Amino acid sequence: MRILITGNMGYVGPVLVQHLRSRFPGAHLVGLDLGWFGHCLTTSAPLPELALDEQRFGDVRDVTAADLAGFDVVVHLAAVSNDPMGLRFEAVTNEINHEASVTVARAAAEAGVGHFVFASSCSVYGFADDGRPRTEQDQVNPLTAYARSKIATEQSLKALDNRGMVISCLRFATACGMSPRLRLDLVLNDFVAGALANREVSVLSDGTPWRPLIHVRDMARAIEWAATRPAENGGSFLSVNVGCAEWNFQVRELAEAVGSAVPEASVSIAVSAPPDKRSYRVDFARYAELAPNHQPQETLAGTIAELRDRLGDEGFVDPNYRSSSAIRLVTLEKLIRSGALTEKLETTRVAA
Repeated sequence: MRILITGNMGYVGPVLVQHLRSRFPGAHLVGLDLGWFGHCLTTSAPLPELALDEQRFGDVRDVTAADLAGFDVVVHLAAVSNDPMGLRFEAVTNEINHEASVTVARAAAEAGVGHFVFASSCSVYGFADDGRPRTEQDQVNPLTAYARSKIATEQSLKALDNRGMVISCLRFATACGMSPRLRLDLVLNDFVAGALANREVSVLSDGTPWRPLIHVRDMARAIEWAATRPAENGGSFLSVNVGCAEWNFQVRELAEAVGSAVPEASVSIAVSAPPDKRSYRVDFARYAELAPNHQPQETLAGTIAELRDRLGDEGFVDPNYRSSSAIRLVTLEKLIRSGALTEKLETTRVAA
């Protein structure tokens, strides 16, 4: 099996590569990335790309069918990956997350790729205030450029001439958990970092919004399933919520769980602040039905403990981590100032 993973040098990619190498030791694994975040390592272990057979460097906006010839699976992770970056680079977010994703999928179909796996997001549900978990049949309500780019891509992929290619759009819950390239701009990871570095878990909203979460290792399990599922299991095109009911939490519950795991840290919730408009619970019954052998295995307590212990082992003590390379928007801004990237997030190959 030959598998290409775009955006492999981000947060999810290293964990996915490790998982695929374990599950398919004889597979030919290739990464494709511009390397924006290649230096954002939170491990003293060898580079995660050493588990690949080949690392390619390139922009997904430039991918052609020739680049994908001979691959059985394309896993498309590459994206401008959160709401703050989407706000800062709104037009580019659409260009990369939507238009380039469709370009890659079309090229994959033309190249005869068998499976295309797209990393979508439960953020497409946006705000659901009636308390009912959202299913794939419910109306979406994307509130941000990031969420709009994800649902636009799903719609375009559904209309694509797939030429027999099986397309899976995995609407992931909010990612969390340890990775060789840890992001601290994700809610649970941020709470643990704040508890360790500042002895405080700070919730800037009133703590009532609902968020479904998923560990990056469970994301990798889902991608493995999507990369191998037959078309009869879900159809040749599928959009499915990926996570589990037990991982629907209110933000204050996450903060309190981190406070319990790091007892020397206080928990601060801005109870008088207006609630975050991004609030939704998600129904994952369809994923449980389709992928019973690839269901999430991680626990909230275990995820927090691993983050606490691994960050401690790596000597994490930075009280200003929100200005560090673990925050992806900060990294992009630094690359632009250095001259390595343009405002369109195109590589100049010139850095100060």
